[in-house]
Amino acid sequence: MHNTASLLVLVFLAVTFIQSGYDKIFAWNDNVSWLKSHFEKTILKNQVPMALGIILLLEVLASVACLAGCVELLVNGGRTFGFYGAVISCITLIMLLLGQRLAKDYDGARTIAIYFIVAVLAANWLG
Repeated sequence: MHNTASLLVLVFLAVTFIQSGYDKIFAWNDNVSWLKSHFEKTILKNQVPMALGIILLLEVLASVACLAGCVELLVNGGRTFGFYGAVISCITLIMLLLGQRLAKDYDGARTIAIYFIVAVLAANWLG
C-alpha cells in the first residue's frame, strides 16, 4: 500500500479532532468556564462561547473529511477528501494557535505547532 503514511496521518488527525470535539460537546459548560478565565485579558474575553462553537464546528468538519479521506484512499486511492480534511485541520490549528498566543500561553502554542506540522505534511502529501 503506497498511501500508508497519508492514511495514518488522516487517522491521527481524525482521532485528535473527534476526541476534542467530543470533549467540547459533553463538557461545554466546563470548557466555557475555563476558557473565559484563560482569555479574560484578551480581545476574546466576551466571545468565548461563539469562538468555542466555531472551533467545534471546524473540528467536526475536519474529522468527517479526514475519515472520508481514509475511506476514499482505501476504496479508490483518491485524495480529495483527505486533502480537504488536512486543510481544514490546518485552519483549525491556526485558529487555536492564535488563541493561545493571544492568551500568552506559549506552552500551549508550542503543542499546537507539533500538531500543525503533522497536518501540513498531510496537506502536502494529499495535495
